Amino acid sequence: MTQNAQEIQGIFNRIAPMYNQLNDWLSLGQHRVWKKMTVTWSNARPGDTCLDLCCGSGDIAIALSQQVGPSGYVFGVDFSPQQLAIAQHREKPFLIPSSPISWVEGDALNIPFPPNTFDAATMGYGLRNVTNIPLSLQELHRVLKKGAKAAILDFHRPDNPLMQSFQQWYLQNLVVPTAEKFNLTQEYAYINASLEKFPTGSEQIKLAYEAGFTHAVHYPIAGGMMGVLVITN
Repeated sequence: MTQNAQEIQGIFNRIAPMYNQLNDWLSLGQHRVWKKMTVTWSNARPGDTCLDLCCGSGDIAIALSQQVGPSGYVFGVDFSPQQLAIAQHREKPFLIPSSPISWVEGDALNIPFPPNTFDAATMGYGLRNVTNIPLSLQELHRVLKKGAKAAILDFHRPDNPLMQSFQQWYLQNLVVPTAEKFNLTQEYAYINASLEKFPTGSEQIKLAYEAGFTHAVHYPIAGGMMGVLVITN
């Protein structure tokens, strides 16, 4: 693991205890809506075997497990042992039948599964944090079955200058001060820096085709401050 990857891993280990609570506060609960949209766009179906890459504390993996039902199976993969420890102890909603979930410590640049394993995949707030985006997309291409879809949710820089200004204000005046209360200022200030180098939606589409995917489309959401890249193997 490179030094940069170790630093990013350290960030996610440190924020793990407050990660879910901060996400709820800072998005006014909207992150749950965006994650459900991502699961829908993955086209996961009952009985499917699915991958949630960079699963964090497990929100999307749990939603995937509900989507594929008891006859399916979900693997949540993350390189942060602290995030996985929280995911392992979360209770799934008991009213909705769901699949088993296996939580696996692993690298998005070297996904620990053989080729053609998964019927669908998701990735929430992970692509922006990998140290090699093209390699991560190539790895997703490798482990997905032919015709399978992956849906990738992340922050983006909006095209609209007004929304860019709002995002900048939101990060500086809401996100960082809130994180400061939990001694996580540096960890959440990192978001702004990561956005500067993150490919735009059209650039992500190009990278997906270069990785071998047959179709790619990018959906801006939340005024362009978020987006979901949907790619077909």
